[in-house]
Parts: sequence; C-alpha cells; structure tokens
Amino acid sequence: MSEPPQCCICLDEVTSPASLPCGHCFCLVCIGEYWRVLGACQCPLCKAVFPTRPQLKKTDHTPNASSEEATVPLKAGEVPCDICPVKHRAVKSCLQCMASYCAAHLEPHYRDEELGCHLLITVAKNLEDSVCRLHGKQLSGFCRSDRSCICAMCAQTEHRGHHIISIHKEAAKKKVKFYTALHQGMLNSSDSFPLMLKYLS
Repeated sequence: MSEPPQCCICLDEVTSPASLPCGHCFCLVCIGEYWRVLGACQCPLCKAVFPTRPQLKKTDHTPNASSEEATVPLKAGEVPCDICPVKHRAVKSCLQCMASYCAAHLEPHYRDEELGCHLLITVAKNLEDSVCRLHGKQLSGFCRSDRSCICAMCAQTEHRGHHIISIHKEAAKKKVKFYTALHQGMLNSSDSFPLMLKYLS
C-alpha cells in the first residue's frame, strides 16, 4: 500500500485535499491560509502565480479524507463547530461571522471570493473575547500604559501616543517570565505563589 501524500505546508498527511491548476495538492485549509497570509495566490512548491483566485478542485488522493476530517470527534476542552448538528472539532474561527467552523464547514471561506476576505483566526473558545467591544475589530495590540488589549482603531484613538506593542510580543514576554519563575524554583512551596503572581504582573 502506497504512503498517503504529505502536505508541504503543514508537513502532515493531506486532509480535504485540493489541487491547484499547476497540479500540486495541499490540504484545503492549509492552502487557503497560506494565500491569506501571503496576500497572493501562489503555489508553495513551483511558485506558479495565479492572477485570480483559482477554484480549488478536490482530489481523491486520500480516500475519505474530507469526511474523516469533518467528523473529528470533539474532546473535552475543544471548541465545537457552530454549524454541525452533531458537534465536531472546529479548526478556525471567523471574526466576521463570529462563528467557529470544522474543516468541512470552513471550505466556503476558501472557495468563495467574498467569504475569502473574512478574517480567520486560531480557534477561540470565547470568540467575543477576541474582539474589541468598542470597535468590533480583532484585538491585536497590548497597551502597556493602560495594561489592556486593544484593536488597531483603539491605537489610533483612545490609546494614541501610548506605549503599544503586539499582543503576541506581550504574551511571549509573559511566557518568558513564567518559565523564569519556574526555573528559579518559585513554585516549590505554597508561600511562593504570591511572589510568582507579583513577578508576572
């Protein structure tokens, strides 16, 4: 039995396989996300550029791949697809739709030109917590002056002139502080918890 094809983007077995006009095959979710990040429709392998977004053709390279991907059972703590009648695991959340989708129900976002403009993010359990309550935009920055997460509109208005960094940079700094605290043995006794919390704040 031949080995299942591998997606060169996620380096895993191809799921919901889609082939490009050049003939190369990728996971439907992977190629859609690749194009969104790149800002152009280009094949990651041969670098062929497609001036207009091509209709992705589903292939049969992996038998039952799409149905298997669509029916990944939901485990404790995972985010469910908002569309599935019997809940399956969501792979992305959409800030325009304010919904989370499994691989099968996410496909229209990669096939349809209008839906393709929507902002997809890593699956969020509480989607409303990823959106600015004032402007309805994705929270993308952290205001160090006010110690709060903000969107791009906030940065231009209420927080203009404040010390603002990327929300990911702030999260990375917190992670470094946490691991430093662990390394220094601050979690060895119950007395160290208040000290650790002070260190992380």
